[in-house]
Amino acid sequence: MSVPRALLPRSAPAAAGVSSRAVGALLDRLAAPSVECHSLMVVHRGQVVAEGWWAPYSAERPQLLYSLTKSFTSVAVGLAVADGLLSPEDRVVDVLPEHVPADASEQARRLTVHHLLTMTTGHPADGLTEAWEREPDDLVRGFLGLPFTVPEGTRHVYDNATTFLLARMVERVTGRGLPEFLDERLFGPMGVDHAEWDRVGSGAAFGFHGLHLTTEAVAAFGELLLRGGRRGDRQLVPRAWVELATRRHVASESFISGAKDADFSCGYGYQFWMSRHGYHGNGAFGQQCVVLPSHDLVVAVTAQGDSQPVFDALWECLLPGIGRPDGPADDAALAARLRGLSLPPVPGTAGPGRPVRAVLDASPEGSALPDGTAVSVDPADGGWVVRLGPLPEVPVGHGTWRESAPLGRPVLAVGAWQDGGFVADLYLATTPHRVRLTVDATAATATAVWSTVPLTGPRLELHLRSPLMTRPDVA
Repeated sequence: MSVPRALLPRSAPAAAGVSSRAVGALLDRLAAPSVECHSLMVVHRGQVVAEGWWAPYSAERPQLLYSLTKSFTSVAVGLAVADGLLSPEDRVVDVLPEHVPADASEQARRLTVHHLLTMTTGHPADGLTEAWEREPDDLVRGFLGLPFTVPEGTRHVYDNATTFLLARMVERVTGRGLPEFLDERLFGPMGVDHAEWDRVGSGAAFGFHGLHLTTEAVAAFGELLLRGGRRGDRQLVPRAWVELATRRHVASESFISGAKDADFSCGYGYQFWMSRHGYHGNGAFGQQCVVLPSHDLVVAVTAQGDSQPVFDALWECLLPGIGRPDGPADDAALAARLRGLSLPPVPGTAGPGRPVRAVLDASPEGSALPDGTAVSVDPADGGWVVRLGPLPEVPVGHGTWRESAPLGRPVLAVGAWQDGGFVADLYLATTPHRVRLTVDATAATATAVWSTVPLTGPRLELHLRSPLMTRPDVA
């Protein structure tokens, strides 16, 4: 892939007033077992002062943002409001009348854009799964038919379906698909020319999930918010909407039941979380856009791990270094460290140099392939070629990642022989996830297990296809 054009200017940390040693301490903390960081970008005073990608992740690849997508949908709502097409007081039943069930309750009929943005509809829990089970072809109808336990506007409960409804309302009033609307009004003017979307069976974007952007595009979005919606000499998003969306509207409850996440307990805005410092857009497994107006600071992170340890590290390691620059030697040492970031390749040997055949056992939790899938591993120059049932072959490197796109989306794979068996990690390089393939050459059995199971389902094939449609079963 070609390297995308720079969206933000660069500066040495010292020149922008940031301690390189503080960034180094942050990197040390991000090496914790609970955090597998994939990329990091630190922006101070509008300048990128530190950036790094842990191989095989790289700067040019758009990354799955999971629920960080919600913050972009919030901006789409704000643009529709600015155009006079929508308002926070507009009711769902008025904008999407054909999706209203005949027996919809009075509370369902009172729900507004504001209730959806703040996730204060009155449902007891995330209604996504139940709504789709009720109405797989009409999530809006399924959502409006769910029971309520508290009055609307009184309690925040994290609910993915609310953002799906917002996306559909934006599309109705603008006459444009959400991706096309944001391309025209936000991404294009920002200079972002490569936004990808996952979609449901109808072809619609999820709205609450599925946007893929580069780390720099996420950082540029944070910088846009920090400047009140302004980029250069253009006001892309109304300042009033940025201020409204990124302030506390309601007390928040962590979306992980029972979790003690300090930075998810400071309140909720319009699809933004308030933090102990500033605010953030958040996506599952650690996708973050953190904005700290009081420090003129934006931090973008992609990862596979827990979010709260990242926040703790930012506050305890990075913030003390703002306004306390180090010297040129420290800056140079940090730059070298950032260039050398890498996840560990599979350890082991090149093996016996013979082909292996096996049958997959899907009983382990998080299996990416169905039971009985035929697995083959054949030696190739500097590595192997792996075949998983009917899927196209995947080249695997020894000590280095080999790239392929078996069904259109990139896979980077590395492997080795360990104790008479073959082990390979298949990184889905535009997501936080990877599959660990383990082949027992003696027993002729294999497993293929997700490191973390994608939230839209474990079926590997759906995450490899381009264009993405990981939930073709719902509309």
